[in-house]
Amino acid sequence: MAGKTIYWLAIYMAGTLFMTAHADELDNFITHRMQERDIAGLSLAIIQNGKIVKVESYGFTDKNHKTPVLPTTLFQAGSISKSLAAFGALHLVEAGRLSLDADVNTELRSWKVPENDFTKDKKVTLRGILSHSAGLTIHGFPGYAITDPLPALTNVLDGVKPANTSAVQVNIIPGSEWRYSGGGYTVMQQMVIDVTGKPFPEFMQETVLKPLGLTNSTYEQPLPQNLRALAATGYYANGKAVDGRWHVYPEMAAAGLWTTASDLARFAIHIQQSFAGDSNPVLSTAMTRTMLTSQKNNDGLGLFLSGHEKTLRFWHDGRNAGFDAFMMASATAGNGAVILINANDNSSTIKDILKVIAQEYHWYIYDQSIAFDSRAHTP
Repeated sequence: MAGKTIYWLAIYMAGTLFMTAHADELDNFITHRMQERDIAGLSLAIIQNGKIVKVESYGFTDKNHKTPVLPTTLFQAGSISKSLAAFGALHLVEAGRLSLDADVNTELRSWKVPENDFTKDKKVTLRGILSHSAGLTIHGFPGYAITDPLPALTNVLDGVKPANTSAVQVNIIPGSEWRYSGGGYTVMQQMVIDVTGKPFPEFMQETVLKPLGLTNSTYEQPLPQNLRALAATGYYANGKAVDGRWHVYPEMAAAGLWTTASDLARFAIHIQQSFAGDSNPVLSTAMTRTMLTSQKNNDGLGLFLSGHEKTLRFWHDGRNAGFDAFMMASATAGNGAVILINANDNSSTIKDILKVIAQEYHWYIYDQSIAFDSRAHTP
């Protein structure tokens, strides 16, 4: 009996030592790359076999090196905001309150997409908006300094001051081509407000964030005072801190999510479970599978896609002033990763971290190309 105990203890210790070495190699790579690239803080979550198996925080919330990044530290998710916002809009589709394929002007109340020659025969639809094929303008939004006057959402859509971007309009035939449009998601934000009668952060909290257990996420813009101590400071590519620590994004559906790596990993797991046929408190399996069906240019509804069937993966990247983000997961294999940094890093740092994760966790069907088509980054 004693011999068996010693045997199993030896097996356990060997496994423990392997996992420690496994973790150290990844951790050492990340800390080395952060020092090399002058990245103040990084938050990481790794999914394996449908569960979060590693949550790790590196560095500090700012370059004063006083406050370490914690699992609860808030980062701006940039355009990953679109993926969760799409979840909310698709919930309204299933509830019969929005249509995927109707003219959005039949559902908009406070603002209408301006009609022109491009919309004579083809109309803007929610399906087109969510798959970036609606013909709408405005790639992304720069945000506003915390001291700047903030525009109403209709000001943003009309391009009227104090908005700092031009009007959202159709300038190619809807459905004719794929073109990334944060402006389209801003139209969707207005649709949700008009249909529900609720502020967008409240709708998202009640409909998506709370039901999915994303307890450390919010679409509130500006960030409430009681949450500001939890937030990281953003840094531009030149190493300079964003004035006021971060920008404010009234374009919430497109860029307004504050979140953690763990919360985004939970979101990805919910998609995996629903895709597999398990219950989801927000979307049915059928709608989740529609979300992960390519509409145009390997773009689903709120998520980018790579591979097919057993190799199918969904992902989204994001960039706001001072923050970069990446979320990727397999639709069927139960693995994935989320990386958030409080820096605009124009190197291959996130790409290289993902490579190491894929190697260390034996993701043999990992398609390295998906991580590096940074569609959401503003040029």
